[in-house]
Amino acid sequence: MSASPRSQARFGRRTVVVAAGAVGAAAALTACGGSQDAGEPDTAEPSGESGGAALAKTADIPEGGGVVFADEGVVVTQPTAGTFKAFSSKCTHQGCAVKGITDGVINCPCHNSTFDATTGEATGGPATQPLPEKRIRVENGSITLA
Repeated sequence: MSASPRSQARFGRRTVVVAAGAVGAAAALTACGGSQDAGEPDTAEPSGESGGAALAKTADIPEGGGVVFADEGVVVTQPTAGTFKAFSSKCTHQGCAVKGITDGVINCPCHNSTFDATTGEATGGPATQPLPEKRIRVENGSITLA
């Protein structure tokens, strides 16, 4: 007994939806996976004569804290007055984005890994590798990616 054309069409749509869902799930799992080169430093060269993208004013980065720039994949900290550091915002445990910086500690909400805001070194949780350092330029009260 063969299926009617109408039931075949419904089956075809279900197959597409199921297949699309499986592809989406695989992509999400891949995004959460760790990276073998997560511990390597960022070596991007400046883009153009004037440097890279402007991130913030120095006054926007709180002393002892920092700001995560999700679109740029970077977290900028100010461990002590006038000292600015930048690291990848991708946790070295499983690639989640770090979210907050409190009392000199960068926090990852996924599995509670913590990182030193001065060095990027892993200080707790399942992460054992430091956050890769990013190059920034601090000039005239402005912070840009180098």
